Amino acid sequence: MEHYNMSKGTTFYAIGLSYKKADAEVRGHFSLDETSKLAVLEQAKQNGIDSLIVTSTCNRTEIYGFAQHPFQLIQLLCDNTKGTVEEFQKVAYVYKNKDAISHIFRVGSGLDSQILGDFEIISQLKVSAKLSKKHQLFNPFLERLVNAVIQASKRIKTETDISSGATSVSFASVQYIMNTIKTVSEKNILLFGTGKIGRNTCENLVKHTKNEHITLINRTKDKAEAVAGKFNLLVKDYANLQEEINSSDILIVATGAQNPTVDKYCIQTTKPLLILDLSIPKNVNDNVTDLDNVTLVHLDDLSQITDETLERRKAHIPVAETIIEEIKTDFNAWLATRKFAPTIKALKHKLTNFATAELDTQRKKMNDFNEAQAELISNNIIQKITNHFAHHLKGDDVSTDDSLELIKKVFQLEATTDNV
Repeated sequence: MEHYNMSKGTTFYAIGLSYKKADAEVRGHFSLDETSKLAVLEQAKQNGIDSLIVTSTCNRTEIYGFAQHPFQLIQLLCDNTKGTVEEFQKVAYVYKNKDAISHIFRVGSGLDSQILGDFEIISQLKVSAKLSKKHQLFNPFLERLVNAVIQASKRIKTETDISSGATSVSFASVQYIMNTIKTVSEKNILLFGTGKIGRNTCENLVKHTKNEHITLINRTKDKAEAVAGKFNLLVKDYANLQEEINSSDILIVATGAQNPTVDKYCIQTTKPLLILDLSIPKNVNDNVTDLDNVTLVHLDDLSQITDETLERRKAHIPVAETIIEEIKTDFNAWLATRKFAPTIKALKHKLTNFATAELDTQRKKMNDFNEAQAELISNNIIQKITNHFAHHLKGDDVSTDDSLELIKKVFQLEATTDNV
């Protein structure tokens, strides 16, 4: 069985759930806000887990880390969300070691995104890695792995057209509006929530709809003003939300609230109202559909939109996968070196002891013993032997674990527990 010797927990796991099997409601149960992420990190420390990263987006919630058993990571997630272990087991995935490494590469490269080629997840991984590093939960393995994933993402962006065209959840929402609403440039649009998805949606609205009737509302008004200033848009107070909803033709909700912020009781207008909920958990109560004039669309519906852009992107998947394999091969080569470094170090120490003992013997026997020359020769021989073993262990045609055990047995090396 593969062990990575990079942590006290010798198995690297990726546990989580995504849009593939978990609908928006279930994903909402396992959604982690910033406070919950910090709680996961703190609990991980208390439980003796020394390295992990946590990501939570509208499409997935995942934990990558070292543990003795994946349930340790699953428990962290369930203890800090509304989700239960039973619910998790119905929709979740658990990958270990090489499969976990392959998974994070696919996620970070946009190949596992709800909309193919959507690279927004890579910025989430960077933020998550930075947070774990700040809390001393980011060992050399995880740091090297995340950097490799970032490298793969950059190469795929520049060497393929898999992210060509503006296609993401935020763009898909604007595309849906333009395909559904006639004379969209004349409609009143209200954007509630100016986080990352809200900002991206706002930018796409301005760019593609040519609409000058866009109003922004955010619980923290200065954040909405910062976005509005960039595009010369109108900002209203959170207290005016209901009033603005009733004067709108299109409402886009992209807040980070843990419970619905809009329901049918907010809506008194009888004119047609299109509501797009881009939030996880859902921020628009399903009861709005009780109103005949309201059409509710959630981001899971938007992600089903397929167009020529997405079809063209699929042609670039093989090249993207080739790039991933190249970078993954380099990572695995580094990993193998880290894996056998403690044994090579122990071997070198053992050979040095042999040499020291032999030099002491010869020093007593010889009157004209040349100290410098003898030491030079013995050091060179030790280096050649250790290099030879290291070269052998790097070979693709050998079992590293078996070879390491044999070297330890032959040279009677003590088992190393170094965290390399």
